[in-house]
Amino acid sequence: MTVVMAIVVGALFAAGTYLLLRRSAVHIIIGLALLGHATNLFVFAMGWLRQGGVPLIGSGPTSQMADPLPQALILTAIVIGFATQAFVLILSYRAHEETGTDDLDQMKAEDPS
Repeated sequence: MTVVMAIVVGALFAAGTYLLLRRSAVHIIIGLALLGHATNLFVFAMGWLRQGGVPLIGSGPTSQMADPLPQALILTAIVIGFATQAFVLILSYRAHEETGTDDLDQMKAEDPS
């Protein structure tokens, strides 16, 4: 299970980094989303993957309990990441309406006046 998680996290980081290096604004937004998901999975994997372990006191031996802190951090990161992605998508849409392109080099080359 740990090897599979490491491969998935590595693949998400690689795909996110590849998309960040593209010139399209949409590719950059998707790349940032993939990096966020990869980071969430990485934090989740560092919180000890235990099958059947619940993060509740009194539900079993403490050696088999799951750590609730990574789960809380990931839940918060998901909400913040979703809000940030929505804002950046709206910003990108507005920039596309103004410039007529989503290519960042062409956006920079155009004169705003």
